[in-house]
Amino acid sequence: MDDPLVIDGVVIPRHEIELRASRSSGPGGQHANTTATRVEASFDVAASRSLTDEQKRRVRSRAGARVTAVAQDERSQTRNRELALERLAARLAAALTVRRPRSVTRPPAAAGRRREEDKRRQSARKRDRRSPGLGDE
Repeated sequence: MDDPLVIDGVVIPRHEIELRASRSSGPGGQHANTTATRVEASFDVAASRSLTDEQKRRVRSRAGARVTAVAQDERSQTRNRELALERLAARLAAALTVRRPRSVTRPPAAAGRRREEDKRRQSARKRDRRSPGLGDE
């Protein structure tokens, strides 16, 4: 249970992740009303010692200063804890990925020709709809 969370080569110790349990919402009868099966996992980015400054900046810009994940799908708190940690890992992985820079491209010449041809066709269509006026004949 105290094994670290490994995300794309980054090892986050379990003590940096705060886990809280509370009662689940919704129907469920006596069991759901009395047991704390909902689990919320939260990770404070600024307080983390396992992330570099660049990684912290990247996570803060994409996911915020505090990344949280909630699970209340199962009846078991243990299973919800696993789900919450998986969701937290997925959010952190998405925020940590280095996006490759977009290469600037130009539209192909054929697209420009098609556009101009469509404009000519639309112009002719509208011109043909006009009623003949003075001097247009």
